[in-house]
Amino acid sequence: MNENAVAESLGLRRPATSVIAECLRVQASVPPNTAVQRLFGVSPLGREAEPWFTGALGELDVAKRLDRLGVGWYVLHSVPVGTGSSDLDHVVIGPAGVFTINTKHHRGQNVWIGGRRILVNGQRTDHLRNAKHEAKRTSQLLSAAARALIDVTPIIGVVGARRMTVRERPTEVVVLREAELVRWLQRHPVTLGPSQVQHLAALAAQPATWKRMPEADDVDHSAFERLRAAVDRARSRRRGWMVAVVAAVAAVALLLVPAVPAVLTALLQ
Repeated sequence: MNENAVAESLGLRRPATSVIAECLRVQASVPPNTAVQRLFGVSPLGREAEPWFTGALGELDVAKRLDRLGVGWYVLHSVPVGTGSSDLDHVVIGPAGVFTINTKHHRGQNVWIGGRRILVNGQRTDHLRNAKHEAKRTSQLLSAAARALIDVTPIIGVVGARRMTVRERPTEVVVLREAELVRWLQRHPVTLGPSQVQHLAALAAQPATWKRMPEADDVDHSAFERLRAAVDRARSRRRGWMVAVVAAVAAVALLLVPAVPAVLTALLQ
């Protein structure tokens, strides 16, 4: 089974497809910014669409990094599984084994990792539990398809954290920064031969393996890129206004400095 055979099904599914679809669905009800709002850099992103937008950025970031794994590795993105809109962010199959990667975008936040919990800005999360559940589900489905026990390692990929403190590493889940993912996978001990990797990749690429057919991939990824560009422009404009205000305040202060001695003298008199 070659790479082209894998690409005929889920191998063609683009990263963050499910999250982008939900982001665009929610964003569709948000009225466009007025000219004044655009002038002052008000974000065009609706409040309810924001978490979906942020999640999509995280998945796209990790997907781009996983492209560097190279020959002998197979990566599936946004794999539909379970019920509703549930999916697996990334399923990686290679010489080191089978892995599920749950992407968590925590840009600018502090992430604390303990043996049994992960805190984000001091708040408890379900990251570890969810990652273990995804890997267990993946193992069950792939094992049934392969008619052999397939071990699956859960990974949490933390994107954009300001600081990540590891108090104790969890025993059942691997937690890594986005920049560590590829090197960790490539350096992990080899457990599968090339033929085993190709066989598992072919099985994983079949929607029937996951007991759920993916919805038609008619997601307008270009619309998401336009939204992303608009959000970036708004952010840049806000920064521009901030720089302008700081510069104006500094200029006024410089103009007032020569007058300070005279004012103090007048007050003392």
